[in-house]
Amino acid sequence: MPVLPTPARHAKPVPPVTAVPVTVCGGPKNDTEDATKSAAAGYRAPCRVVVCRDCCCGSPKVTGVDHAQQTARLAESAPVRIAACLGVCEHANVIVVQPSAAARAAGARPVWLGLVNDPDATDDIAAWVKAGGPGVAPCPDILDLYVFTPPRRAR
Repeated sequence: MPVLPTPARHAKPVPPVTAVPVTVCGGPKNDTEDATKSAAAGYRAPCRVVVCRDCCCGSPKVTGVDHAQQTARLAESAPVRIAACLGVCEHANVIVVQPSAAARAAGARPVWLGLVNDPDATDDIAAWVKAGGPGVAPCPDILDLYVFTPPRRAR
């Protein structure tokens, strides 16, 4: 798996972000032929999910949550990246849904969701992501309870 670069703005050393292996239904695989076929069929890269798993999120500090199951459930709907601390520990467990490239080009922005400590909330996020996520599918009203604006330092 490739290791993504760590942003220089972090005050403390941050372990590299690792990708969770997922298969995107109907999407390209790792070889050029499948990617070409998918592109010809109109396939567009899906939105992506970033799951914070460091000092607070994904730790025993947040009780009653099966963190591995939460990540696996999200990975069924979209590519998932496990990130080090996103700097918003007061909102643990934090999930960021990033729009697809096409939606981002059309003006969609990442949606930060905090206090996602309920399997039903995880299912709602997974369903929204599977429908297209930010800029493609409307955010379910119930997720408004989890949406927050991160401080500039965390973006």
